[in-house]
Amino acid sequence: MKSEECKKNILVVDDEENLRHMLKVMLRKQGYLVDAARDGSEALAMAAENRYDFVLCDIRMPVLDGAGFLEKATADGLDAIIIMMSAYGTIETAIDCMKQGAYDYISKPFKNDEILLVLKKATERERLKTENRELKEELHKECVFASMVSRNQRMLEIFALIRKISDFRTTVLILGESGTGKELIARALHFTSTRKRASFVAVNCGAIPENLLESELFGHVRGAFTDASSEKAGLFEQADGGTLLLDEIGEMPLPLQVKLLRVLQEGEIRRVGGSAAKQVNVRVLSATSKDLEQEVAWGRFREDLYFRLNVLSIALPPLRERMEDLPLLVDHFLGKYGAELGKEGWRCSAEAMKALMNYPWPGNIRELENSVQRGMLLSEGGTLEAHCLPERVWKKPLAGGADGTVQLLAGDTISIKQGTEQLEREMIRKALERTSGNRTHAARLLEISHRSLLYKIKEYGIE
Repeated sequence: MKSEECKKNILVVDDEENLRHMLKVMLRKQGYLVDAARDGSEALAMAAENRYDFVLCDIRMPVLDGAGFLEKATADGLDAIIIMMSAYGTIETAIDCMKQGAYDYISKPFKNDEILLVLKKATERERLKTENRELKEELHKECVFASMVSRNQRMLEIFALIRKISDFRTTVLILGESGTGKELIARALHFTSTRKRASFVAVNCGAIPENLLESELFGHVRGAFTDASSEKAGLFEQADGGTLLLDEIGEMPLPLQVKLLRVLQEGEIRRVGGSAAKQVNVRVLSATSKDLEQEVAWGRFREDLYFRLNVLSIALPPLRERMEDLPLLVDHFLGKYGAELGKEGWRCSAEAMKALMNYPWPGNIRELENSVQRGMLLSEGGTLEAHCLPERVWKKPLAGGADGTVQLLAGDTISIKQGTEQLEREMIRKALERTSGNRTHAARLLEISHRSLLYKIKEYGIE
């Protein structure tokens, strides 16, 4: 016997005293810990007080027979492998026992080796189930990190980088198309760090008017401007000891960029209209979907601030470049909105999954999440159906490619040179639209160099 088998607890349930005694002696010799009960009622009481790995239970007994015990034990969620025994059984009896939750069935009279073989097989099955469960848990741990799910190698490397740098105050620039989860990365950096008990504050630099953004960030004193009837602490002060995310940093006006640079260099802020400086201990994270290098080249973003923010950078891949994650993400959103909408346990139909996998997701994970939520609201029967997804997701594209390509083929030109130029122009426009004007990401989509893209934009006069 293996050492783990020697520690197994067995409950023998039979109204025949001689059989109970024989099984107790035989099983104890094999290293099992054995208790015995005379009927199903006594067995249930013992199982409520003790934990058993196995139950050997006769079918015909007084008070509460084996079938009654099996039914109640299954209903009570008894965590034991139940093996039924009977001298009066048939194949139908065995099948009925299995349907009610028994692991196996043994006909009396039996040889000792039969009992030991069934116990050994049951032990091996439980070992495999445990290993399988532990393996799934390990895989789940690898795929889930700080509210994000992924098995994509680039994302797993990002998760590892976050764990490595989360406790440092170093500024981090988070790059990625709209909807790729830049704020989730920022939250992961905060909530896996020693700053997690302090505030995480996020501000969208493109959503606040230029004349109000300075006051929002640094606060103001009373009388600093017309509506400043009282003092106000800015977001830097609110995030003191914690983390401040400057989302869409590429939209920040140039005059404010100068003041932000000073705060990053000196670690202190001055409220609008005030003269006193105040020290703040804030980790500054920034995020953008813009190509900041290009913004610097065009004079719309300060080079010194760019280098100050870009001590470390994290570039998030778009969803179309990590499509192996889509089934994981769909399951994640089905669980999330299942809990919110009272639709737990939903699954995705094969047709819906095919439609989701074939769509390019220009809006990335945010668009996927919204699509799954919409589909759950409109679907019925516990299954996410394709026709309940947004039409753009499940509707097949026109034969022959994108609209621009169809129009090109339908036109009068038969010049390969002119046709190639028109096709390139259309593809560049679409890539820039899909990446919200980010030329670095557009070049990656088009599979050409950044320099080649800039040349073609100038050549074709694309705005």
